[in-house]
Amino acid sequence: MSASHGKAASPFRQPKAVWAVAFACVISFMGIGLVDPILPALAENLHASPSQVSLLFSSYLIVTAVAMLIVGWVSSRIGAKRTLVVGLAVIVVFAALAGASGSINGIVGMRAGWGLGNALFIATSLAVIVASASGGFGGAIILYETALGLGIAVGPLLGGELGSISWRGPFFGVACLMAIALVATIAFVPSLPKPAKPTSPLAPLTALRHRGLLTMGIMALLYNWGFFTMLGYAPYPMELDAHQLGLVFTGWGLLVALFSVFFAPRLQNRFGTAPVLYANLLGLGIVMAVIAAGVDAPAVVIVAVIVSGVFIGINNTLTTQAVMLVSPVERPVASSAYGFVRFIGGGLAPYAAGKLAGAGGLSVPFYLGAATFVLAIPVLASGHKLLRAAEEDTDEAEPVTPTLTPVGGKVAEGTAHVLVAVGHHDKAPVIVDAAARLARDTGSPLEVVHVQQTAVVEGQAADTETDDRARAAVRAHLDRLAAHGIAATGQVLKSVGDHAAAGRVLAEHAERTGARVIAIGRSPRGPLTQFADGSLTTALAHAATCTVVLVDPDHTPRPLTTDSLRELRAGTA
Repeated sequence: MSASHGKAASPFRQPKAVWAVAFACVISFMGIGLVDPILPALAENLHASPSQVSLLFSSYLIVTAVAMLIVGWVSSRIGAKRTLVVGLAVIVVFAALAGASGSINGIVGMRAGWGLGNALFIATSLAVIVASASGGFGGAIILYETALGLGIAVGPLLGGELGSISWRGPFFGVACLMAIALVATIAFVPSLPKPAKPTSPLAPLTALRHRGLLTMGIMALLYNWGFFTMLGYAPYPMELDAHQLGLVFTGWGLLVALFSVFFAPRLQNRFGTAPVLYANLLGLGIVMAVIAAGVDAPAVVIVAVIVSGVFIGINNTLTTQAVMLVSPVERPVASSAYGFVRFIGGGLAPYAAGKLAGAGGLSVPFYLGAATFVLAIPVLASGHKLLRAAEEDTDEAEPVTPTLTPVGGKVAEGTAHVLVAVGHHDKAPVIVDAAARLARDTGSPLEVVHVQQTAVVEGQAADTETDDRARAAVRAHLDRLAAHGIAATGQVLKSVGDHAAAGRVLAEHAERTGARVIAIGRSPRGPLTQFADGSLTTALAHAATCTVVLVDPDHTPRPLTTDSLRELRAGTA
């Protein structure tokens, strides 16, 4: 088979709908760090205590948490686009009202409304981007992750620059930018079909009865307690103006973005989800303890906060992966349940930190934050077996969606067969047909595996295609092969997380069933996308114990030589 390939697809070649939502994601995630540079200015100009100012976080996050319980119900009835538009409109209105408020209580109330819009937006934005992507969802996911990273990194910078002019500036700035995103979303995002079955408003709470989801949710609550304690109170001991605070948190945000998008998946591939999370939570506990011990030394606090971005970026990605791995419920329901629990922790922490700081000094809330990071480790350990079983797809796992689902029969184990793996793209039939010729030439049965990917980003998950569509894709391959007199079996491989993980699962399946050859096309997703979440092809080539043949769908395969056929039949190629 030819090993060459045409130009890889760029993650930035996307339709206007994807760009519109990505832009809105940048502005939405600015809201996380936007107010940090102006916290001291708000306290000074509005004659408020740090405890009162901390309620900006509490009202925003608690309302977001409660709203997460109903956003699935709302979206399933009015559709994803309308939910997205309503969320953006709510953010525009309440961000502008916050800027126009003249009291700290008024801003706290407006931030609560902002939290409602934020919940409606974040619960549907990933699904809309996946549904709107044309020419491959992988690039759209990278664009989404990049947008989130930019929002986290640029939010403090914008807040610092506008906040140096007036504390009202960041609020009015977000309102204007989000209004642009709202217009673009209305203009460019097409109407999307509603789910066939409406979601119950009680579904997220019911889902928390599952031990794995509840365990990961409590772990995330403890993590978010420490995280938002730092975010809400670290600006005060730094003793910097709004512009300088913006630069500090921009450095922090850049590390969050880089380690979330690029390094967390690679660490997960190398060491596994749970071990990386253990080390990461311990690292966060140490950094938080350093802030507490050095609270009277601004330089210590500044450096520690920036360094914490490394651990926060890793944790944000891997915690979501862990939740989706152990959740035996639909992805949107799991996201809502998880979001409810984790945002509750984030909302309560700044308020409690204010009370503790007033009673015992500014170091006390940071020591408590360090303790919550460390306490999250045994909570995670209590669900270690569930997480490991889910990663390895063993019988100890909760009844999550099976990793491999037979469609049109199942290949007998121990049969020296040809396995072809394809994804949801227009070149799949060509790759399957090439593998069929290889199976015919070697006198081997053929198994078609369709890889159905689940995108998992920052607390949200979205299937890139429905289960019915994935099964239909396999049946279409089998029917086409049958019309040419080629008998084959089929499977759907449902993967949660990165592409490299799917490659390893595929290699394990091939070894377990005795495949002699695996045929697969080269990844069309480009080097940036592959570096971020791994390459299925590369991981498969490294993990497979049999021959892996790369099929180039853009070129006619060269005929196999007699020696090549002999090697393939013998499994020694």
